[in-house]
Amino acid sequence: MVLSSNWLELQNGKELGANKAKKGSKAVKIKKDENRHKKAVRSERKGSKIMNMVYTMSKEIQKAEEDKRTGKKFEFKKETVAEVPSADFIEKPKLVNSEKAKAIGKYLAIDCEFVGVGPEGKENALARVSLVNYYGHVILDEFVKPREKVTDWRTWVSGVKPEHMKQAVSFKQVQQDVSRMLEGKILVGHSVKHDLESLLISHPKPMIRDTSRHLPFRQNFAKGKTPSLKKLAKEVLKLEIQGAEHSSLEDARITMMLYKAEKKEFEKLHKATFGFPTSGR
Repeated sequence: MVLSSNWLELQNGKELGANKAKKGSKAVKIKKDENRHKKAVRSERKGSKIMNMVYTMSKEIQKAEEDKRTGKKFEFKKETVAEVPSADFIEKPKLVNSEKAKAIGKYLAIDCEFVGVGPEGKENALARVSLVNYYGHVILDEFVKPREKVTDWRTWVSGVKPEHMKQAVSFKQVQQDVSRMLEGKILVGHSVKHDLESLLISHPKPMIRDTSRHLPFRQNFAKGKTPSLKKLAKEVLKLEIQGAEHSSLEDARITMMLYKAEKKEFEKLHKATFGFPTSGR
């Protein structure tokens, strides 16, 4: 009887162990299944991200092809490729809106647009003047009535159209306004001489900063010659401008940005030439 009882206990123990082993094996299997599921989910998520990126890129490329057909400029979104600022950014920049930033300040950048007068429209006549301050805010932007009959509006490059003359001011008026605003200011421009001559005014040479005559610009980007504003915008600021019609407002802002980008070098050369620096805004 004792032997029989021990044998039963032994058998029960084996069955209990077997059940525990089965339960342990089942738990391990469940754990493995859970791990496989987690890996599959991670893999699926990773695959989804890659597919989303591929899908986004495909949409961008399709948009590029469509823009090319319609003549629009294409730019990748920031999440794919670093976006290069366009001319629209210059025309309507995110300006500092403090009262100080809006004030006329110490520095003014100028640019003008011209139309053609005389035989075949080969002579220049002032048609628009733009002035912006150090921060790019508009100080003056006026269309000007040419004093002679326009024979070539040059709209494709000047951006000036006959209808702009409805809101244009007289040459005398804009001449007086610009002359008054420039008094005591540092004048920034690209080939400033032409702008001043078109207005029949002058400005002290020590008070001028001309990006077309800045020696480092000439040496680095034009082999010692006069670089175009478009060239400087692309090389220095990484901006594309003047793709079609020009804008004196856009060009004035670009010129001021070029000066600010090289301000220390401008003032260093200015001091070497004239013997004294200028400062302020």
